[in-house]
Formats: sequence, structure tokens, C-alpha cells
Amino acid sequence: MKKYFIIIISLLFTEINAQEAAHTISSDKMNIVKTNVTGYVLRNINLSYERAFNQWFSLNIGFGTMTEGKVPFINTFLSDADEKRFENLRVKATNFTIEPRFYIGKGYGKGFYFAPYYRYSKVSSNTFDFYYDYKAPNETTYQIPLKGNGSTNGNSAGLMIGVQLFLTKSQNFVLDFWIAGAHYGSGKGDFIMTSNHILTPEMQAQLKQEIENLDIPFVDYTVETNTNGAKIKIDGPWAGFRSGLSMGYRF
Repeated sequence: MKKYFIIIISLLFTEINAQEAAHTISSDKMNIVKTNVTGYVLRNINLSYERAFNQWFSLNIGFGTMTEGKVPFINTFLSDADEKRFENLRVKATNFTIEPRFYIGKGYGKGFYFAPYYRYSKVSSNTFDFYYDYKAPNETTYQIPLKGNGSTNGNSAGLMIGVQLFLTKSQNFVLDFWIAGAHYGSGKGDFIMTSNHILTPEMQAQLKQEIENLDIPFVDYTVETNTNGAKIKIDGPWAGFRSGLSMGYRF
């Protein structure tokens, strides 16, 4: 994978040098609309608008929404047994990004850039089923079903490096390669899980332990239980990674 990444970067360097040798950059087209085509693999419908203010500086504003569906890559952080307990969990998400870009080289929206950015994200779930196995004092095991739903949102800041190319002589069609970006911030939210059973203190203690043992990465959460179920409070770090390939039109 690393070898292919290096090859892609080398080709981009070659393409940029070839374009800069052959064409001057037109400064009368300062607007670009784009969509990240790789995002659609993860159900992420998205659109961004970039406005160049001068040769070296532009502002990119993006919006994306992930349609409701299974949690992407859920099997990478949950065991098969735990994943089965969330079998009908579905999530949807939205994000909004403000990204100043600083170009090096020819500029006016072309070439390599550094981009500090702010991102707001929100994730919400459907009403999903969850169960856990309660082991009674007499060693009998009972399956306790619950219903869950909730949402969480995060505010984060990060930095991305990338390269943007103009693909035609008219300099209208654009390819924007997000080489790598990462952001970090804080998130808050609540997920409520309710049961038709009245939960005894022993049942609540085991439910609390079951949820805490899920150990979901990159998310800090606390669990409160009561006779009706549990409340999962998310309040802690919020991190993410960005990479992708956008296609657009410059005018």
C-alpha cells in the first residue's frame, strides 16, 4: 500500500510540473464546485465550494450527509458476538467543514496546499435492538432485551495536505486529491436503552459492565443504569481522519 501511495505522489508531481511548464494559470476563474467521489462508497453524499481570493489563499466550504445504514467498519472494533447484538443498528451522519487553503507554487486553486480546518459532525441512530445475558444468583442465564436510540455531535479542528490539478487546457475540470488529514476535538451526546423488564440492582450492574466492556475506540463514554435500562453519556475526545479524491468544475 505504501508503495502505491508513493507512486501516486510521484505521478502527481510529474503532472503538476508538466502542466506548469505548458500553461499559465488563469486567474479569472476563482470558483470551484466539487464532490468527493470516494465518499459515495460509504454512502456519503457531499458537495463543496472553493473560492480563491488570490494566488496563494482560498476558502473551501463542504457539506456531507451519510444516509442511514450499517455502521461502516463495525467489525473492526466489535467482536462477532458483539456485532450480532447490534444486528439491526443503523446510523446516519452529517458534517460541515470550513477549510482555509494555502497554496504553494502556481496557486489560484492549483498545486499543493496546506489546509487547517474546522469540522462539525453529528451522528444519530435508529431505534435498534440490544440484548445481554443476565446470570442470576442461581446460575440460570436470562436474555434481557432492550431498545436503544440516540445521537451525538462533535466539534474538531485539524490539518490536511493535498494537491489540486486542472485537468484540461481550459482549466475548467478539477481533480482534488486529499492526501491526508486528521482532526481532533470533543464530542457530546446521549444514547438511551430501555427494557420492558424491571431491572434489579444485580441486573443493572451486569448491564453496566456489558456496555462498558464494548470498549468502542476513539470514544469516551460513561454508563448510568436504572430500573428501566441504561443511559450512555458521550463526553470526551472526538477524532477522525480524512482522505479522498474529489472531482469538480472551475468557473
